[in-house]
Amino acid sequence: MDDLEAVLARVRDRVIPESPERERLRAVADELADRAREAIADLPVDADVVQVGSTARGTWVSGDRDIDLFVRFDAALDRERLEAHGLAVGHAVLPDGHEEYAEHPYVKGSYEGFDVDLVPCHDVETAGELVSAVDRTPFHDAYLSARLDDDLAEDVVLAKAFLKGIGAYGSDLRTEGFSGYLTELLVLELGGFVPLVESVRSWHPPMEFDPEGHAERTFDDPLVVVDPTDPTRNVAAVLSAANLARFQHYARELLASPREELFEAESPDPIDAAGVRDHLDRRGTTPVAVVFDAPDLVDDQLWPQLRRSLDGIVRGLNGHGFDVLRAQAMVGDENADGTRADGEEFTERALRDGVDTHPRAALYAELEVSERPAVERHEGPPVAVRKHAASFYESYADDVDPDTYGPFIEDERYVVEREREFATVREYLESDAAGDVALGAQVERTFAERDVVVGDSVTTLASDFGVPLREFYEPHP
Repeated sequence: MDDLEAVLARVRDRVIPESPERERLRAVADELADRAREAIADLPVDADVVQVGSTARGTWVSGDRDIDLFVRFDAALDRERLEAHGLAVGHAVLPDGHEEYAEHPYVKGSYEGFDVDLVPCHDVETAGELVSAVDRTPFHDAYLSARLDDDLAEDVVLAKAFLKGIGAYGSDLRTEGFSGYLTELLVLELGGFVPLVESVRSWHPPMEFDPEGHAERTFDDPLVVVDPTDPTRNVAAVLSAANLARFQHYARELLASPREELFEAESPDPIDAAGVRDHLDRRGTTPVAVVFDAPDLVDDQLWPQLRRSLDGIVRGLNGHGFDVLRAQAMVGDENADGTRADGEEFTERALRDGVDTHPRAALYAELEVSERPAVERHEGPPVAVRKHAASFYESYADDVDPDTYGPFIEDERYVVEREREFATVREYLESDAAGDVALGAQVERTFAERDVVVGDSVTTLASDFGVPLREFYEPHP
């Protein structure tokens, strides 16, 4: 078995950008910044350009192609003019770019093979004077640039490669993982990649780090890293408990059995219908899927709504006696990295180019029980609780429904056995009651046109949901 240092040495050779890659990126970033300055010169206001993010600090993983340029306008400039001037600069620099929206619109596009974001922000004196959330990004860059030496920067790259390899990197609301900024702060705080994983393996959440010792509030998250430039903010707020646990699991794996594979992200192949059927035959469960058109939303809006809808459906299934073993929200025609199975990305650009960006979504569950008796037990209060007991008894004593049994007394309580509202899971999922659970607001609009798939028929979903179905039936940490 290789020792850890030997493994890390080989990983460094692969993930640390070499001089030609660094020089090429620097040249393209400088050219884009010059073009931005030329565009700013035509504006009626002053602004400057600053490169931010991992490629500005030398902490990107080799092969990443992101360049982030922020155009900083005077803090007094109102939002409407900032947006207008910022978009003007963005479109001048990236004529083929398209507009996306964070807290306000910005221009995103490609240039010389690089993915470029041109983002307007306010040039505020301190992070405490933020006008919008994006205004803090230059402070992040300045803080880290002043503290990361070459060795720590290389360790940051190792940490990012490791988190990518285990599927826990990315602060988007689909992944709910470690952001680049969070990763860099943790490496800086713990003093390197190896000290970080050695520390992580013994963490007992909740864990809190406050690099500048100036927390101004209490946070309720499994990991708290107080933003050194803004003490009101937890940098790890998006991180899910599952991804924190995943980091712990693989930190222990790396230290116990060092291997390069932990730094290499796997893209699962879609499972086919026969593969799904094999799992169903072994498991003996009843699978169900509610399938509908995914709302036309960016991922950071879509996935929270899908998860909220899944939670509502699971509560509804359990509440009606169809015990859920496991459940997962899925988006069809999509690879694990967020691209379409045909290679196209789900972006506004793809929409304008005529690519269908409205995949199907599914709320998928396996049930321990899919059919219930025609009657269900309903317990009333103890007979000794006179007022409530009398009310319960009277409400059923005069019930002439032949499908209601009782009231009768069992132990000290009144009990009735009454007709069950839904005896089969299909009846429930196709009923209006299934739509009455707490669905995401946008999901609710397309949920009415849902298809309900029960039992072996879910094998037909493999053609559209092959990747998430493989992830469901072949789970790992």
